[in-house]
Amino acid sequence: MKKILTCESVNIGHPDKTCDTLADAFLDEALRQDSKAQMAVECAIKDDLLMIYGESTTTAEIDYSYIANRILAELGYKKPFRIIQQISKQSADINAAVVQDELRANDQGIVFGYATNETKEMIPMPLLLAHKLMRKYEDFRKTRTDFFADAKSQVSVEYRNEKPLAVTTVLMSVSHAENLTHEQVKTTITEHVIKPTLDEHQELIITSTEIIVNPSGRFTIWGSYGDSGCVGRKTAVDSYGGIGRNGGGCFSSKNATKVDRSGAYYARYVAKNIVAKELADRCEVQVSYGIGLAEPLTLYIDTFGTEKKPLDKIEAYIKKNFDFRPANIIKELKLWQPIYQSTACYGHFGRDEFAWEQLKQ
Repeated sequence: MKKILTCESVNIGHPDKTCDTLADAFLDEALRQDSKAQMAVECAIKDDLLMIYGESTTTAEIDYSYIANRILAELGYKKPFRIIQQISKQSADINAAVVQDELRANDQGIVFGYATNETKEMIPMPLLLAHKLMRKYEDFRKTRTDFFADAKSQVSVEYRNEKPLAVTTVLMSVSHAENLTHEQVKTTITEHVIKPTLDEHQELIITSTEIIVNPSGRFTIWGSYGDSGCVGRKTAVDSYGGIGRNGGGCFSSKNATKVDRSGAYYARYVAKNIVAKELADRCEVQVSYGIGLAEPLTLYIDTFGTEKKPLDKIEAYIKKNFDFRPANIIKELKLWQPIYQSTACYGHFGRDEFAWEQLKQ
């Protein structure tokens, strides 16, 4: 059976990703000073206006405006932003429910973890390629003054019998200086970004692979001047590209007591271990939580018929080796550390530098 699956990625200059990056930079600064910080400080951006808002209960002293303007300048914005700030402490009711004899879940919610053996990173092939294109573009644009930080990629892959067969389409949209023609942009991006990336996966490239660059034509108005942005609007990009499910709650801005983030990281950790240990070719883990509860409410495993061992054996392996309580997740994956800004772009999964991507011994 053949099918075509498509995933996208977005670069740090896309206003939604810019907001994710800023929110996680705020979180990291809080955790550097106060490892027990309870943070959910988000932001929204349009033109030269940045709104910073949310809840923060911490002993850390955070200069939000300084952090924001520093990062925005690094992205290529020439002038400081006007900043509106509205931040309160975490609800005392929520704090009392979470901070007890052991940390409890900060909210109710459903989280998913997914893994597939179709790539060594154990994420879907079109998502892997989309992220690689964005990383390559980010490195490339930093060597130039005529390409900017706002960019998107999209990759379509044909599958046969659930295995990647061929890349059918590569689409990129990148922001650029006004003096560049459409043909110059297409030629430059194809030669310096797309071809070097695809060369790593020659087995998937066919004569009919279509390359599309900037189908809208000009892309000279970029970032917050061409679009608005806010935290948490790229949940498929952040997780599994829409191929594996996500629970709907975003990751960025939230410290580890928020199970939208930590629970999803742990579910991925479990799913990856199941696939890496060849118990199944594909695995999805669903977990549900209730606010103020130490134990998850439900746990469901789906291996899509690819299991190599009986499902009851896989479930026994999980129950013996993994503990889904928020307090354990935070301890086992060391989630009190200021690691989050680096997660904001290019996906939270499939990257070996993170603890939830390691194999449990």
